[in-house]
Amino acid sequence: MNRKTRPAESARRSPNIDPVWEEIVQAAQALRQREPALAGLLHRLVLCQPSLERALAVHIAGKLGHEELGASQLTEVLHEAFAQDEGFASACRADIRAVQERDPACRSCLQPVLFFKGFLALTAQRGAHYYWRAGQEGMALYLQSRISEVFGADIHPAARLGKGLMMDHATGVVIGETAVVGDNVSMLHGVTLGGTGREKGDRHPKIGQGVLISVGAKVLGNIRIGDCAKIGAGSVVLADVPPYTTAVGVPARIIGRVHGEEPARAMDHQLDEPELPPAKPAPASKATDSKATKG
Repeated sequence: MNRKTRPAESARRSPNIDPVWEEIVQAAQALRQREPALAGLLHRLVLCQPSLERALAVHIAGKLGHEELGASQLTEVLHEAFAQDEGFASACRADIRAVQERDPACRSCLQPVLFFKGFLALTAQRGAHYYWRAGQEGMALYLQSRISEVFGADIHPAARLGKGLMMDHATGVVIGETAVVGDNVSMLHGVTLGGTGREKGDRHPKIGQGVLISVGAKVLGNIRIGDCAKIGAGSVVLADVPPYTTAVGVPARIIGRVHGEEPARAMDHQLDEPELPPAKPAPASKATDSKATKG
């Protein structure tokens, strides 16, 4: 009888199939077989959870929970944000795919969910952003504080983050209150999207889509980094960077055009060769001119 009812149950569930969550569950089952010592962890965080949203709420709350706000209560706080925010479902799944595709250390979509603090910090910030927009600034700032303490990334809850982001390693990342980050951006550890210290109001960078910001780069002030631009490691950017260009140095300057595929996806940190002006023809020598006259 059970065999006869399973196809009908499968058919009823088919409109709600979540491919990313299914992959995560399958990866957790395989890992449990290979490493039985992790069975309890995998069961609690993945295999007994009904959805990715709930699994992330449980896992992140376990890390951020504290004596003032325990893991159990914080789980409900985060799950409300993840479930109620209309953009969360697509954003967090796009973030998982971004890590899976761009980070050569990532072997499955389970790994960022369980182990990568860059992904976990971004996910938690999305929860904080939900409460900031809802007018619950106290809860939003509490989450920001705990995210900074636990994951080493200080991202203001008001910052607007696109989807498909990869924040590799995350340690030392700072993103200010009025910063805006477009879709499919990749940034590494030590990146700052900050103010100059002299401005009020809208004072933080606006990062376009597909931008690659390398290790330790500082982008300061209400400036625009154009789509698919590349910011070199250790650079200090104080002025707008046009789309599809590479900026490096202190202060940063434009050294050439971005070539090839979208830099954030390619994760190519090599500096692009500068575009040289076309060579001018060499002037004729006097000896040549003399011979031509005599002929």
